Amino acid sequence: MAFTFEKLIVYQKAISYADHICAITEKFPRGYGFLSDQLNRASVSIAANIAEGNGRFTIPDRKNFFMIARGSVQECVALMEIA
Repeated sequence: MAFTFEKLIVYQKAISYADHICAITEKFPRGYGFLSDQLNRASVSIAANIAEGNGRFTIPDRKNFFMIARGSVQECVALMEIA
C-alpha cells in the first residue's frame, strides 16, 4: 500500500463492493447493458471519490468528495432496485 487512502477501511470496502457489483452485473441478461454500465460506473465512483477526497487538503474539499461518494452509494442502491 503506497497511498494513505488505501489503509482506510471504507476505501477497502468500496473496492470490495465494486468487485462484487462487477461480478453481479456480468450475470445480467442481454439488453441490460445500460444498467450494467451505469451500476459499474457508480460503484467505481465510490472508491475513486474516497481516494480523491482523502488527497485534498481543505476540509470543504474533502467533504465534497466524500459526499459525492455517498451519492454514488445511493445511486447504486437505486440501480439495484431497478435491476
